[in-house]
Amino acid sequence: MGGRSVELQAGLRAALRGLRIAPRRGGARSGIGQHRGRERGAGLEFAQYRAYEPGDEPRAIDWKLYARSDRLFVREAERESPLTVWVLLDASASMGQADEDRPDWTRLDAARQFALAIAELVTGQGDRIGLLALQGGRVECVPAAAGTRQRDRLRLALADLQAQGGWPAPERLAPVWERIAPGDLAVLVGDLFDPGAAALAARLSAARREVLAIQVLTVGERDFPYRDGRRFQDPETGEWLPGDGAALRAGFLERFGAAQAQLAAGLDAAGVRHARYVLDAPLAAPLQALFAATGSSR
Repeated sequence: MGGRSVELQAGLRAALRGLRIAPRRGGARSGIGQHRGRERGAGLEFAQYRAYEPGDEPRAIDWKLYARSDRLFVREAERESPLTVWVLLDASASMGQADEDRPDWTRLDAARQFALAIAELVTGQGDRIGLLALQGGRVECVPAAAGTRQRDRLRLALADLQAQGGWPAPERLAPVWERIAPGDLAVLVGDLFDPGAAALAARLSAARREVLAIQVLTVGERDFPYRDGRRFQDPETGEWLPGDGAALRAGFLERFGAAQAQLAAGLDAAGVRHARYVLDAPLAAPLQALFAATGSSR
């Protein structure tokens, strides 16, 4: 890890007010945090009474009820359960792509901001966050932890990322399964062009991991504004395809729209909530769609 770090944009930080990352699937976790679990104990919200048992703490006894009933009862509460959030960040070569009129703002730059925003929310909630970066055909891991020091670790790790290589082969995704436990929440951030990305999201969801996805697109992909003859390069293979922009536009937009619809349908069927971001749009929009209390599912 290097000494550089990346910072959350001031405007995005302000837009995070009122947002909260909360699981929609049920499941108990151990410990104390901001998410209701199924464990009984000395939590913050009253759940029920039960008969006193040897070893119970005296402070848990309801002495007023004892005065009325002459029997000892202990007040039980729902334990507040911490959440572990994982950012699954695509750092393959295609994430280095930018638009011609803003070459210094890449997909990876936007993905870093989303990761930082998620870390800010999770840290503020007192929950745990980890990073799994898919880079150069492998998975780089920052183990999950809580607190501001962990947020700073993520800043350093995100600064070190470079867009390179392709999506990892299935046999190289073992760290994802080793780290993301059932009941954890994973946020996949990337262009979602490789079929392996959507497949991984679906498999995680089917294995009782809650999965969200933020797709990052360029303006060129959304609008295909090219009107001249040019060569188009695949950033992962390096192959060049010459063509006339104006002649290719209608066909490209039709195929791209169909591919996007297929992707969305697949994510919906897998129970993966998702949002789309284009590089000329406000960064807050997909976060508000996914994490606002009254936000939509897409």
